[in-house]
Amino acid sequence: MHKYVIMGVQGCGKGTQASMLVDAFDLVHISVGDIFRWHIKNHTKLGAQVKRIVASGNLVGDEVVEGIVNRRLEEHDWNFGFVLDGFPRSESQAQFFLERYDIDAVIHIQVPDEVVRERVLSRRLCRDCGLDYNLISHRPAVENICDVCGGGLVSRPDDTSEALAGRLKEYHSKTEPVLGLFQRKELVLNIDGTRPPASIQADIRAQLGI
Repeated sequence: MHKYVIMGVQGCGKGTQASMLVDAFDLVHISVGDIFRWHIKNHTKLGAQVKRIVASGNLVGDEVVEGIVNRRLEEHDWNFGFVLDGFPRSESQAQFFLERYDIDAVIHIQVPDEVVRERVLSRRLCRDCGLDYNLISHRPAVENICDVCGGGLVSRPDDTSEALAGRLKEYHSKTEPVLGLFQRKELVLNIDGTRPPASIQADIRAQLGI
């Protein structure tokens, strides 16, 4: 069984690399961000709460995130393992997680802040089917129109310079210390995230020995 945590600042490519591992090894991708977006899209009470917090550039509180992750992992649909994306984001969350689950590795994708800013502010999302685009690496054939469904492309509500600055500050002050906790347990693999996705994935698999 493969049980991995994938970490890195927003826009570093965590989702892409997690999806590649999931497809290749029949793992389950557990994305806290996707769970939050589902709640926002479906106008749940939690969704409204998360939307307000994220729009201000802050991170959702430990208790809320821990509850969501714990409930998701308790579904036990991950027969061959999982890739956990977007958690833990604080030392409290990391302690909560390690008390309940053993993991094989923490995949840390490293990307400089200036590259993250360029990537994040270039992201677009189809408002109809939800397909992701990036004006740097994955442009639509027709400007602002989804290639698949013809829907309009929009920026995510939280993809603003102000909100991104807040998320970067939160990441460096609260999430980076989590890596120290995992490093003491010799779990962390440091990956250069500035390369093409296929090269990054090859490096991840080589370091994992899979």
